[in-house]
Amino acid sequence: MDPILVILISVVAVLLLTTLLVILSRYKRCPSDKILVVYGRVGSNKDGTSRSAKCIHGGAAFIVPVIQSYEFLDLTPISISVDLKNALSKQNIRIDVPSRFTVGISVEPGVMQNAAERLLGLKLDEIQELAKDIIFGQLRLVIATMEIEEINTDRDKFLAAVSSNVETELKKIGLRLINVNVTDISDESGYIAALGKEAAAKAINDAKISVAEADRSGAIGEANARREQRIQVSFADSEAIKGENESKAKIAESNATLIERQSDAKRRATAAEKIQSAKALEEAYAAEKEAEQARYAREQAALEADVIVKTEIEKRKVELEAEAEAEQIRRRAQGEADAIYAKMEAEARGVQERLTRQAAGLAQIVAATGGNPNDAMKLMIADKLEELTRVQVDAVKNLKIDKVTVWDSMNGKDGSSTTSNFLSSMMKSVPPMKEMFEMAGMELPEYLGKQKETPEKEEVQENEKKEQDLKE
Repeated sequence: MDPILVILISVVAVLLLTTLLVILSRYKRCPSDKILVVYGRVGSNKDGTSRSAKCIHGGAAFIVPVIQSYEFLDLTPISISVDLKNALSKQNIRIDVPSRFTVGISVEPGVMQNAAERLLGLKLDEIQELAKDIIFGQLRLVIATMEIEEINTDRDKFLAAVSSNVETELKKIGLRLINVNVTDISDESGYIAALGKEAAAKAINDAKISVAEADRSGAIGEANARREQRIQVSFADSEAIKGENESKAKIAESNATLIERQSDAKRRATAAEKIQSAKALEEAYAAEKEAEQARYAREQAALEADVIVKTEIEKRKVELEAEAEAEQIRRRAQGEADAIYAKMEAEARGVQERLTRQAAGLAQIVAATGGNPNDAMKLMIADKLEELTRVQVDAVKNLKIDKVTVWDSMNGKDGSSTTSNFLSSMMKSVPPMKEMFEMAGMELPEYLGKQKETPEKEEVQENEKKEQDLKE
């Protein structure tokens, strides 16, 4: 970058900073205990005339350089001691009025403008002397318009007149009256002192008169009081004696009544005590009875609760055990039933298989005989004849007869031998073959023996045949 350009930029920056600092330094703020007075070219009034100054209290203002400047007016109160002597009153009597005034610069807009025009630049002593001269003149003027009696007795009126006149004049220079304190008033001729002595003498005389009148009234009152006292004392004594007698009679009567009432009260008290004792015993017995009943009910309830609870527990336990056992029995029975069912089903299948095979064998036997069932029966009997014979033999072969002694007297039926009859009976105990076949639901083949049919049986068979034919 060009050095000249850098220098120019630096110079411009310095100028701008300086200008800013000057501007900031010309912005003035007014404290609360001062008045900012801006003078110079500060504008014009409403009527077109130029203003001499602009007063600001409690704010701030920008002071234009060159054409404007500023100063502060202090608002601190000023105490002025005014020792006025030989002031001529309305009665042409000269008096001394020592007093103290407190003034300060006013902040009213118009009065503040007067202060800026007349007090700006003055020191505190100069302002104090100026205000003191104004106060002296107005104070003399107020004293000249009032009598000494008014000044001495009516201080409020005097102070109001002084404040009104003095403040009016002080506003013209921008000040306001804050306080007035008049300490004492005196005169060279002794008029005020005479007035004081006259007032004191009058007060003393009035006091003496009041004391004498009070003494007179007191003496009269004392005499009247003594008279009234004697009368009242005599009356009071007679009334007292009368009252004492009446009181003694009343006391005696009261004592009698008291004794009577005491005896009556003692009797009632004794009776009441006995009644209360009886009631207490009764209530105690009742309470004990209720306590025993409550204890019995509680113990019974506790016992019932224990028994019921235990019973319920046992009952529930038995029910649960019974349910468990029943469940076990049901499951066991279900298992046994399933086993039996399976076993019977297996046996049924075995029987069915055996019967099926047996039926198939029988069908083959019948087929081998050419469809003749009698021939097939003969073949089956022939096949089982050995087994049937063995069954009949087994029925008697296990009979153990170690020794048979027979005394045959030949007294059997038809003159037969007893021994032969015994053997015949023993052989008859073996089931006949025909009955065995009938018990098995079969018919004995004709070649093994055919029973002779009786006429009755033939007739029954014919009838059965006819019934069968009718049904068909």
